Amino acid sequence: MAAAAATNGALAMTNATNGARTNGTPATKPNGASATAYGSPASHHSADGAGDGVPVPGSGRDHIVIFPFMAKGHMLPLLHFATALSAQHGRSSRLRVTLVTTPGNVAFARSRLPSSVDLVALPFPSFPPLPAGVESTDALPCPSLHLTFMHATGLLRGPFAEFLESLPSPPLALVSDFFLGFTRRVAADAGVRRVVFNGMSCFASAICKALAASPPASGFAPGAMIQVPGMPEHVVVRAKEVPDGVTKRADPDNPFTRFFMDEIGDSDVRSWGVLSNSFAALDEAYVPALESFYEVGARAWLVGPLFLAAAGVMPDGEKEQDPEGCLSWLDERAAAQPGSVVYVSFGTQAHITDAQLDELVHGLVQSGHPFLWAVRSDTWSPPVDVGPNGRIVRGWVPQRSVLAHEAVGGFVSHCGWNSVMESLAAGKPMLAWPMIAEQHLNARHVANIIGVGVRIALKAGADVVGSAEVEEKVRELMDAECKSAKQMRERAAWAQQAARSAVSHGGTSAMALQKLVEELQETYDDVVGKGANGV
Repeated sequence: MAAAAATNGALAMTNATNGARTNGTPATKPNGASATAYGSPASHHSADGAGDGVPVPGSGRDHIVIFPFMAKGHMLPLLHFATALSAQHGRSSRLRVTLVTTPGNVAFARSRLPSSVDLVALPFPSFPPLPAGVESTDALPCPSLHLTFMHATGLLRGPFAEFLESLPSPPLALVSDFFLGFTRRVAADAGVRRVVFNGMSCFASAICKALAASPPASGFAPGAMIQVPGMPEHVVVRAKEVPDGVTKRADPDNPFTRFFMDEIGDSDVRSWGVLSNSFAALDEAYVPALESFYEVGARAWLVGPLFLAAAGVMPDGEKEQDPEGCLSWLDERAAAQPGSVVYVSFGTQAHITDAQLDELVHGLVQSGHPFLWAVRSDTWSPPVDVGPNGRIVRGWVPQRSVLAHEAVGGFVSHCGWNSVMESLAAGKPMLAWPMIAEQHLNARHVANIIGVGVRIALKAGADVVGSAEVEEKVRELMDAECKSAKQMRERAAWAQQAARSAVSHGGTSAMALQKLVEELQETYDDVVGKGANGV
């Protein structure tokens, strides 16, 4: 019933065949469903690549559709991918890019996309107990609703199918998020190939797939060290670093397990290819292991760091704002001592207890290093005076600009992959403090393999990391005379150069992006219009 209601109320893409064209207003389709497209009001979408949000009729060979999951950490890389695609190919080969989202995410996406990228809104379904108007995970009132939100996104299947059907010809490809598993079948039925994006590194993705397929015979005892099958010999992980989605995969009573079985299934591994926000110098060694879990012929395309690939062509909305004056504060610290400030941020998804926040602020103050800390909690207050060298910010922090600032010498991070990419691109070492999901694997990648970080330690049986541990590790990260800190900075400088080289002309990521489009175009006629049997 809920799925039917969502389909009947679909706000799909303007039907190009009936001539409807809009700039954020609905146009009526013959079946009664309305259609909404959002774009720049400045110009009509013409063959030269300029756009007003409504694709004109033309060959699907020149059209890529992108559908991100509705979470800021998932959306941003694909917004950058859309921008990079449009910039690299938009004028030379007349490639058209359409990004699909929901009305509540339109403003966020539109401000971060060039006008050459079309934007389409599908209605976000009503799905109690999810509050009305909540269309992104960062707007959830409590973490317990995350799974409910993921189930709600599955009801976008009908509107998305209508959108694909409304196009004059099947697009070149669909690039969609791992969590939107339904999109692979919808695309296949329309004769469209799906490239899956999961926001993880090849390293973490391959480990998760390998251990899900071949769990250790002894199980996942917390202290056990696991040699990951199919991976290079140096890849050994602790069982407690493996995400719950892998360790609890065999538990049919686990709600996340049921979601993955029912909603994701084999949609990931049956995709035509995998889009990775990483680059060859970091992840090339793990590509064969990752590709081995996909259908024969599927490839992993390493095209990151995507925010660097999109740099130079980002619209004004993507240029980071600084409402809290963080950069001015850093300017003052840079004048006194460059590289002295510790930047602290744990992203938007993890919940941190007040007790842990108390220990953290004590440790930061005791370290003696100036710090800039982005705190998500609106209710916590520091139990100690942080003084003029401590800055706690509860509003927006321009993270990429902060990390690139000469005053910043290190990053205390939850090791979300977007943050890892931004830190590496800025050449800053990390104090790895993972919280959830694959972040523990990212921390191992950062500290133990790439060598650009040190890891926080939680004592056995403890619920929080103590202030003494924070103080010790911050000093290790920031001490200019410490041998390990010097080595981390050398590796961070290498990673920065490698990241920038990857997206430069002729770099590995730039070439991968070009080859991805070329291969899709060369094989377009082999699959177009053949439905599920041809994809």
